[in-house]
Amino acid sequence: MADGVTFAAVRKLALALPGVEEGTSYGTPAFKLRGKLLARLREDGETLALRVGFDLRDLLMNADPETFYVTDHYRGYPFVLVRLPHVARARLRDVLEEAWKYSTPKALLAAHPSRRPG
Repeated sequence: MADGVTFAAVRKLALALPGVEEGTSYGTPAFKLRGKLLARLREDGETLALRVGFDLRDLLMNADPETFYVTDHYRGYPFVLVRLPHVARARLRDVLEEAWKYSTPKALLAAHPSRRPG
C-alpha cells in the first residue's frame, strides 16, 4: 500500500496546474478549471472525486481497485473516486495532470505545450 496523501498535498498539486482555482462543491473543498469542477473532497474527508475520461477511469480501477473506484452515483459521469490514504503522491500528481488535460479547453492546452497530451 502507498503512504497516502493528505488534502493539503492534493491542494498543492492541484493549484500547481494552470488555471485551477480553489472553491467549493456540495459544501466541500473543490478545485475548478474555468468554473468547471475538476476535483472535490467528498464528505468523508478521505476520498477525492476526480474528473477523468471513462477510458482512464476503467484503466485506473482495473489496475488498482483499492485506490480507484466509483459508486453508483458516479457511474454515468466522467469521474473516478480516489482513496487518499491509499494513493502515492507521484501517482496522484500524474492522475491530476491527466484530469487537467481532460478538462482543459484547447486554447489553454496550447498555452502550456509541456502539458499537452502526447
